[in-house]
Amino acid sequence: MADVSLPNTTVVPHPSVSRPIRSAAPPPRLLHSLGDENKSVLSLMANADHIFTGGQGQDITVTSLRGHAGSILALELAEEKGWLFSASGSQVWSTVTFLPVYILNPYLETGAGDLFSLAWNPALQVIYIGCQNTSLQWQGFCKFQLDRRTEEQYGSGTSTPTRKVHKFFDSYPQYTHRPADLQANNFSLSPSTSQGAFVGTDSLINISATNVINSAHFGYIYCMALLPSTREGTGNPAQKPGQSYLLVTGSGDETVKIWRCNSSSLNMMHSFDCQHGAVLSIVASGETIYAGCQDGHVNVLDFETRTLVRSIIVQENVDVLSLSIMQSDLYTCSANGHIHRWSSSFDCTASWRAHDGIVLSSVVSCSFDRKSFCLITGANDGFVKVWAIVLPAEDNISQLREVSTLISDSDATQGDTMTYALSKFVSIPSVSSDPSHREDCRQAAIWLKKCLNQLGAQSALLPTHEAGSPLVLGTFHGTQGKHPKPRILFYGHYDVISAPPEGWDTDPFVVSGRNGYLYGRGVTDDKGPIMAVACAAAELLQTRALGVDLVFLIEGEEETGSAGFVDAIKEHKHLIGSIDAILLSNSTWISEHHPCITYGLRGVVHSTVELASGVPDLHSGVEGGAAPEPMFDMIRLLATLMGGEGKVAIPDFYNRVHPQTEAEKQLYDVLSDVTQKPGSVLSSRWSEPSLTVHNVNVSGPGNSTVIPGKVTAKVSLRIVPDQDLETIAQSLVDHLRGSFDKFRSPNQLSVSIDRTADWWLGNLDGPWFKALKTAVHDEWNIEPLLIREGGSIPSIPYLEKEFGCPALHLPLGQSTDQAHLPNERISLNNLSRGKSVIKRFLSIATNVHAPTE
Repeated sequence: MADVSLPNTTVVPHPSVSRPIRSAAPPPRLLHSLGDENKSVLSLMANADHIFTGGQGQDITVTSLRGHAGSILALELAEEKGWLFSASGSQVWSTVTFLPVYILNPYLETGAGDLFSLAWNPALQVIYIGCQNTSLQWQGFCKFQLDRRTEEQYGSGTSTPTRKVHKFFDSYPQYTHRPADLQANNFSLSPSTSQGAFVGTDSLINISATNVINSAHFGYIYCMALLPSTREGTGNPAQKPGQSYLLVTGSGDETVKIWRCNSSSLNMMHSFDCQHGAVLSIVASGETIYAGCQDGHVNVLDFETRTLVRSIIVQENVDVLSLSIMQSDLYTCSANGHIHRWSSSFDCTASWRAHDGIVLSSVVSCSFDRKSFCLITGANDGFVKVWAIVLPAEDNISQLREVSTLISDSDATQGDTMTYALSKFVSIPSVSSDPSHREDCRQAAIWLKKCLNQLGAQSALLPTHEAGSPLVLGTFHGTQGKHPKPRILFYGHYDVISAPPEGWDTDPFVVSGRNGYLYGRGVTDDKGPIMAVACAAAELLQTRALGVDLVFLIEGEEETGSAGFVDAIKEHKHLIGSIDAILLSNSTWISEHHPCITYGLRGVVHSTVELASGVPDLHSGVEGGAAPEPMFDMIRLLATLMGGEGKVAIPDFYNRVHPQTEAEKQLYDVLSDVTQKPGSVLSSRWSEPSLTVHNVNVSGPGNSTVIPGKVTAKVSLRIVPDQDLETIAQSLVDHLRGSFDKFRSPNQLSVSIDRTADWWLGNLDGPWFKALKTAVHDEWNIEPLLIREGGSIPSIPYLEKEFGCPALHLPLGQSTDQAHLPNERISLNNLSRGKSVIKRFLSIATNVHAPTE
């Protein structure tokens, strides 16, 4: 039989993880198509009146602005001056008269090579130029800078400047052995241009060597942008007095660099390594930078945390040559003529073939009345196309990126800022357990940072682990009095548990009010308390009554185990500073009507127990009774963990359990009267250790005819004062291994400790606790109940040890708040009076360390 080779039928899935979704907004509608198919459109700029296009020839097309000797690779507007900068010379034009204003010669003139990119800084009145020779150059246009410029005279015996000889464009064929000169006229320049159309030496500016950074990159500087962006559509407010900008540059060396702009210099602040080929295009929105790369990726970079947020695969191995933003929509323009639109969650909401060539440039423009917007694109097919774009829908993220009106006098007075801000905060579905909400978690952090900033805090984002959600660090600085200010750290979390719609009466991510309660995911755990504490500090700050430094430390992965939290705190501890006390609000009262203070939490040890036969699953009808089954061993092994009367059978497990004091017994008697439950039940939940088998899972289909080859069980221990966490964890492992060895089973045992958290017990006699107890009493006119909880918060005992100070836990919500359940809610009264408790506590805390007179 002949050897027949079959074709390879393996289907390789597209590597992009962004979902193509159907959007309510259709792809943009083509309004106009302008151009000449024999000329490539290399660069674009637009204002409300005109579209300016630069091409391979010597013209800028609006009307014909001639005066270049090469390709016009970049254009930039200085709208407040009515200027257009063009990169082939470089030259400055009036956008009103279309006449030249200046000739700007780069340092080294033609030695700088092609001018690939331009950016105008309106605050400093400086133009930045990215060059082919890897240099970064700039020239200022304020009066002081112009007065200091060096002027050169061109021509012989005349003060009228003409353009300089270009060693490439003004060259002769090599066989002629003639040096380059203006008579070569390879571009058929008009007489007016070649002989000097610019009258007066004031029109000529030569960039000085002091305005150059040589080898700013190790590759051509293809693109640049300002941060915050001045481009139409990027969602940034108009320039403010004293506004400062950063310069962002992208290069063929696969890096994006951030530069601090001064009036006479640039200083590099950070460099991102993009690792996806040359960076060909850049656009910025807020503090997020989008970098279009050579191989079809767009890297989403967060300047605040200096981290890569996401890598969008637009079309693999197809260069992304231009980027534009319209509010939360990102438009990517590719070398195959396609344009894609991406939502704020990086889903592709539209894709269309826009040109029959390489899309080289794009810009967003708007009408005079700002009621209509368009995307303008140019390509090497010679056409400029104008697309009518619809503003993106007000989704959960896009409506929050414009934080300039987040908390304004027109929307909220200081009295209801808390509920207004909370409604915005809850609308971001920051579900840390779901990878599809990873960007929502990051946006929640960005939003909270900006919210704290508006309320008066100095705020920043701190990176955690790779692909992790950042920490939000914000400090409300109190007024310095006669004594050193106490520094209080408030810990919370902005991530939430998932909220499947089943069981909810309303959308879980839209705050709704009913019967004095606010409903929504996170209103009680933990976004509501965060807003209450932030607004309490803001109100004290406004009246100069804040006498402490209140440091917010809000994480984004508390609901999933706080991955990277400890390492991030150690790395950034110097930014947090010294701390005198820790405050949190991450639980509820024991009843509906009596305020509480939590002073204790149990610790936890989570473990996985696995038994495996080492062979595949078997059929019980064939091997039943002959094979040693892992399930039987697992049942016997788990049974060794518990003894009589529900006691844990691990040796020495109870040796260090803190005995209940007489004072604690009295507390349980009081709580028993409030809850109508025996004190012994509360004690067993809060102050006694326990063991739980959570589940037992098997390999294979799990039906009744299969002997599973592997059985896995999840087991946890809850520990209490004064049990040692590491000792208890090791005792569990040792007990399981020792018990299994006695079985003499051929199956294989594996025991792992997955994660742990230590117990926590507050100091009821300390000055900080007394200050908090006084604040609760003064607000509610009743002594707060002192309660403990059976759960664990890993960060609290860690923060106590790391900063060497006591922690305080003030629950704000009621026992019926349904945290983690459908219809989560919080009482408006609790939220408002909780804010008042915090204000009272911060006022009392001002004098905690003050010496007695």
